[in-house]
Amino acid sequence: MTKICGDASRFATSALHGYSLIHGDLVRMVRGGVVRSNPGRTGKVVVVVGGGSGHYPAFAGYVGPGFADAAVAGDIFASPSTQAIHNVAKQADLGGGVILGYGNYAGDVLNFGIAAERLRAEGIDTRVIATTDDVASADADHAEIRRGIAGDLSVFKIVGAAAEAGLSLDEVEAVAKRANRNTQTFGVAFDGCTIPGAGEKLFEVPARRMALGLGVHGEPGIAEEDIPSPDVLAGVLSERLLAEAPSDGRRRAAVVLNGLGSTKQEELFVLWEALELKLREAGVTPIAPLVGEYVTSLDMAGCSLTITWLDEELERFWRAPVETAALHHAEIVGEPAAFVAVEEELPVECAAATSQEGQNGGRCVADAMAHLADALAAHEAELGHIDALAGDGDHGQGMTRGSNAAAKAARQAVERRAGAGTVLRIAADAWADRAGGTSGALWGAGLHAFSGALDDEQRPDDAQLAKGARAALETIMRLGGAKPGDKTLVDALVPFVETLEASLQAGQDIIAAWQAGSHAARQAAEGTRDLLPRLGRAKMHGARSKGHPDAGALSLALCVETIGDLLANAATRTTPEAA
Repeated sequence: MTKICGDASRFATSALHGYSLIHGDLVRMVRGGVVRSNPGRTGKVVVVVGGGSGHYPAFAGYVGPGFADAAVAGDIFASPSTQAIHNVAKQADLGGGVILGYGNYAGDVLNFGIAAERLRAEGIDTRVIATTDDVASADADHAEIRRGIAGDLSVFKIVGAAAEAGLSLDEVEAVAKRANRNTQTFGVAFDGCTIPGAGEKLFEVPARRMALGLGVHGEPGIAEEDIPSPDVLAGVLSERLLAEAPSDGRRRAAVVLNGLGSTKQEELFVLWEALELKLREAGVTPIAPLVGEYVTSLDMAGCSLTITWLDEELERFWRAPVETAALHHAEIVGEPAAFVAVEEELPVECAAATSQEGQNGGRCVADAMAHLADALAAHEAELGHIDALAGDGDHGQGMTRGSNAAAKAARQAVERRAGAGTVLRIAADAWADRAGGTSGALWGAGLHAFSGALDDEQRPDDAQLAKGARAALETIMRLGGAKPGDKTLVDALVPFVETLEASLQAGQDIIAAWQAGSHAARQAAEGTRDLLPRLGRAKMHGARSKGHPDAGALSLALCVETIGDLLANAATRTTPEAA
């Protein structure tokens, strides 16, 4: 957050100015904040929201049709001054009265309260609403003293829509109070935030731990726990809020999963997958849920969950159209879509081998896939680290995902009594589908080509294995365009196949020939440390990889070594199922 700072004392003002330059169609900057570029109709109730800066898109990002008429911005995590609030409200006033909305913090309560008194003294009817949604800051019996955090979005969106709909000041105030009473939030932090210009974070959270109940200004939490799985975290966030569900049985709710500044959107989507299920299991129907950054805390890592329990009127205002920098949608109509399960993997469909020997061959291939998955999982971190030296660091993960999917698909094919060729073909498709990326596609295509050399009615023999290896090599080189010396898996695959073929032609059995090929592949893979990459993403950072072997070549060597060990071990078995 502090890497682009400039004069720290002017950070908030500079940020607001930059924002207003970008969003001039929605807002214009005034002293102390922003007002709508195109004000609403004369006589409309005006909604002015605000608080300290550092929480974008709160509060300037809320200004626009269907939401707030203006926003007041204090310094970082500091209440705006009475004078700023008064000035912004005066410029936004349309003659229908003013609602001042802010979080329940001492400085905000004081400054917005004094500003409200001055506005009333000048003949502008002004009401105040301090959000009190943070369940970690007080128990339900003392809800009126709770802090206001991400519930600002839900409450002020509803209030803004009520004002836009033409309700009177009394009516808008009643809606605001009801929305606030029905809104609760609970959050967790994975790491602290840094004030612009400061060298240290406001607070630290130990690695792999999370602080529960943090405020958005770095206020201390109520507990600390290990970061759990998304499913468990969904329970941590939702259980405290569900405990305060309305006693009248209402279970329709506006739900906001909010990121606090540096938690990525995709992480929030993963969490929402678990949260949505938990809410529905509790009988809650999420209405137009929001997942994203709405009330942040500079660069804090963490998230919060907000639930606003809806009655018919509150739901209508929550669904109403809005046009702001933070939120933009037409009126939301219709019921939420029903949950639809999505297949995790491609379905396995295949015919059974007609012979017992063929079915035994299928089991041999599935056993090989299982061993590959175990070996790649054990070396995932190592392969990822090597790949990160000149690539994107995902090779270990991709190979693990692909091989695990291949092993699972192979087991399912064996359960359908498929032969060797069919099992490998199905495993190849699963590998490519799950691994993704260039290596996933090449491994899938190579294994698919290999499968064409196998017979579904017998176990693989020496000639089939050699033919399959050659087919895999030719397919990978044709599709990938790589040749020896380009610092890719081909640098290990070519010597493996050529040594395997030469050893078989010299009269060695498949075990000795395969192990000779494995040894050649390992030597070649290690030798890639002296090469510069000439293909793919690594080409752009080739010098960084000099002195380090290629991750793709190493994983290829690891895989053929694993199969070589499996062949050697199988030769010592005496059971009919021996490979």
